[in-house]
Amino acid sequence: MEGPVIYTQAGAVRGERVDAVQRFLGVPYAAPPVGLRRFLKPEPVPPWTGVREATRQGACAPQRIRPFPALDLAPLIGAGWNRGDDYLNANVWTPERAATGLPVMVFIHGGAFVLGSNLAPVIDGAAFARSGVVLISINYRLGIDGFLPMVGAPTNLGLRDQIAALRWVRDNARAFGGDPDNVTVFGESAGAMSIANLLTSPPAKGLFRRAIIESGHGSMVRSIAIAERLTRKLARMLGVPADADGFRQAEIERCVATIDKAQLPTTRIDLRDASGFEPAYGLSRFLPVVGDDVLPRAPLAALADGVGSEVEVLIGTNAEEMNLYFVPTGIKRWLPGLLARYALSRVQPNSREFLKAYGLGKRGRRAGEVFTDTLNDLVFRLPARRFAAAHRGRTHFYEFGWRSPALNGELGACHAIEIPFVFNTLASCSGPRGFVGSNPPQGLADSVQAVWVGFARNGALRWPEYDPDGRQVYALEDSRARRDPVMPAEGVIA
Repeated sequence: MEGPVIYTQAGAVRGERVDAVQRFLGVPYAAPPVGLRRFLKPEPVPPWTGVREATRQGACAPQRIRPFPALDLAPLIGAGWNRGDDYLNANVWTPERAATGLPVMVFIHGGAFVLGSNLAPVIDGAAFARSGVVLISINYRLGIDGFLPMVGAPTNLGLRDQIAALRWVRDNARAFGGDPDNVTVFGESAGAMSIANLLTSPPAKGLFRRAIIESGHGSMVRSIAIAERLTRKLARMLGVPADADGFRQAEIERCVATIDKAQLPTTRIDLRDASGFEPAYGLSRFLPVVGDDVLPRAPLAALADGVGSEVEVLIGTNAEEMNLYFVPTGIKRWLPGLLARYALSRVQPNSREFLKAYGLGKRGRRAGEVFTDTLNDLVFRLPARRFAAAHRGRTHFYEFGWRSPALNGELGACHAIEIPFVFNTLASCSGPRGFVGSNPPQGLADSVQAVWVGFARNGALRWPEYDPDGRQVYALEDSRARRDPVMPAEGVIA
């Protein structure tokens, strides 16, 4: 039996039926960003004749993935660079039965703005489609091509790609059975940071009705002037002029290798602001920049003035975010106090006060544990709550506290652990080296995905809105709302 055919505005695509779901893979939403288009704004897809096959995974943005110690993270971040020019593409899952007016959910992957793709097995959208959702996952430009400001090229090209994808969704949702007026955009980590930015971006206004921000917020942005330090550094490393024409001279393979080297903590580049603060805390050299037409203002300042108030927001974090970075590497267990003080001082001017507030020097508190707890709050948990407090529209907050038994139970409720529960794809990342261990709770995945689907369908949630006084946070692992306790970091900042 031939697969289903859908007619997009650029041409027809043929997908396939898999377990009562229709799936369309690698459908282009913009022209290939190669050659002269490499550092240009995304352009419309050139129309095609005939029926385009959409049954195999498409290309993804150039990237290099380093092996992660002790864990198999390929199901979470993908297997790496799947080469091809048409990597500005979308994967689409729809219910097999004929339906119209379905809620649409668009997922933006994470990966520190330098890796990741819609090819990762954990973000398979079949379970969402079986729940009556049109699920779409997208790729976008990364690293040098997506998030490096340079003379002769528009800034924030990765965000511009995401906006182009959302416009494609608006224009083609009905063809897949979706309602273009009921779009929920959601993402994790860098994808969530992107969404937090898009919430305040003038070109993105009106393209989505709801937003789910998983382990992200609007504080990881830089000024163009500071980001240009990275531009000059990378140009020197590549031996090219620090402008668009110069970077075009560098082969993609060399750029990917240079990005990989630039991400290492041993590559010295000062990206702190005048106060000594580095908003990415060293997790990524590449961030969106503020001060252009995409992000005219810092997101939190825009939120405070009511920008984005028409969008309903569900935002949340995991209880032990930094475990993903510090448990497999041994940092949480073995980091000495002197190195903890030095490492934090390189990105946070009040480092000594923060570490003291979290117990550095107290009997029974290992320095690595204090360092991890401090960064849990500074990097993810506290900024997300500040974003929720600043948003002038309807806002709800969740926390995910289920602890993975991986790595002898030490991985815990780490960064990204909620994704296989959200997508109900536990089997993709379970097993002896699996992210979620060998026997993750299927009932919790059913419950978490139901929260996401209900919110996308009509905004329904089970707990009160978040506000700075009530601090209502919903614990996903036990389906209970509670008052969020004050973090030690809040006392230092105050």
